[in-house]
Amino acid sequence: MHSGLGSMLLTGLKNIQEEMRAGNTTCRQIVNHYLQVNREKQHLNAFLEIFEEDALTQAESIDNRLKSGQAVGKLFGMVIGVKDVIAIKGKRLTASSKILDDFHSLYNATVIERLLAEDAIIIGRCNCDEFAMGSSNENSAFGPVLNDIDNNRVSGGSSGGSAVAVQAGLCMASLGSETGGSIRQPSSFCGNIGFKPTYGRLSRYGLIAFASSFDQIGPITNNVEDMALMMEAMAGADPSDATSSKHKPEAYSENLQLNKKLKIAYYPQTLDNPKIDSEISKAMYTLIDKLRADGHVVEAQDLKFLDYLVPTYYVLTTAEASSNLSRFSGIHYGFRDKDASDMESVIKRSRSKGFGKEVQRRIILGTFVLSSGYYDAYYTKAQKVRRIIRDDTAKTLNKYDLILLPTTPTTAFKLGEKTTDPIEMYLADIFTVQANITGMPAINVPLFRHSNGMPFGAQLMGNYYSEHLLLSVTDHFLKNY
Repeated sequence: MHSGLGSMLLTGLKNIQEEMRAGNTTCRQIVNHYLQVNREKQHLNAFLEIFEEDALTQAESIDNRLKSGQAVGKLFGMVIGVKDVIAIKGKRLTASSKILDDFHSLYNATVIERLLAEDAIIIGRCNCDEFAMGSSNENSAFGPVLNDIDNNRVSGGSSGGSAVAVQAGLCMASLGSETGGSIRQPSSFCGNIGFKPTYGRLSRYGLIAFASSFDQIGPITNNVEDMALMMEAMAGADPSDATSSKHKPEAYSENLQLNKKLKIAYYPQTLDNPKIDSEISKAMYTLIDKLRADGHVVEAQDLKFLDYLVPTYYVLTTAEASSNLSRFSGIHYGFRDKDASDMESVIKRSRSKGFGKEVQRRIILGTFVLSSGYYDAYYTKAQKVRRIIRDDTAKTLNKYDLILLPTTPTTAFKLGEKTTDPIEMYLADIFTVQANITGMPAINVPLFRHSNGMPFGAQLMGNYYSEHLLLSVTDHFLKNY
């Protein structure tokens, strides 16, 4: 039953629900399957905690309602992992950091409330880079997440645990969060579909803030239909989040057929970039040729600001992080250094010992760019550049349906390969940060396999609120290319 059920679980939620309604499997069996796989693959370190008792109780409730003909939510049978920066009531919420040691959330994030209302089952908390700061999941206070295809390679970050959980069959789908590519980049490294919706499309209430004007929650799945169903459940305005969009969500899972020829832009500066792996570049050019052969218009556009993307992103996000993370002081909750003697030493010693090196580096950088004498030179200038990048991207997307980019410049690199060079690590985000700077939606489409055996994806970016188009095109690409 183990392998048979495992294969069936890859066919998508709608098929699984039909099997459950027909009595061929139960929600409890599905949860037990995932619990067993988690026991077998503990070494991957994808989950920090498994909610075994809660998941089984929830499964039993769904099974009983199905048997008695009572109503069930549209996500019944979907088993989900949640990145450890998203609040789940009564559960630990640490952002993979010692500074939040043994902190338990007092409430559910809005996205969690909405998933539970549709009978999704949350199986556990996924490991991530500390405070979602990283591109390899090596910054977690609880150790790195290993790539299931090659355990000597990274999972990507910061949502590495969420990506590996789906890749390794530890759950059906997962939630990650993005500030500069933290869903799409690990999804490319692990061979998943990873989606960053339009900024504000999903509520951020209950998400631990890294950089509030960039952060966005999003799903990671094996197929488009499951992602569309999750988006339907989660999207929509939220009175608890003033930045959530009032733009009406669409029925994302309906009519995923692509019924038109596309007009697509691509940037030669990304594909001919000296940092990009030659096989990734070649695969992207081959994809462009196939798209043209199928009647789609694919045209080169100039990305004048490529060299400014990463610097703009890091100036602004570190500034926001410096402000957001000032609340973690050892005074009210979380880790407090026992040797501290007064309030000042509590704050200094608790933050020095509680935060990891990368988080400290970014707080210091952010404090510097916000400091007197440097504010205008860095922060104000970066805000102006952000606006220029946004306007230029919008101009392109007013002429084209989509922008096609590589998701990452390389496949998953070896553990420890880039930890000594922060700049090299930051450049892993070179192709993903544009969507976060602009607030536009973007998705990783897991199309390719490198000669080194590792997966990598193509990335699609659309105009604001073009989620339905992105999901339809992703489905079309996966079935045809």
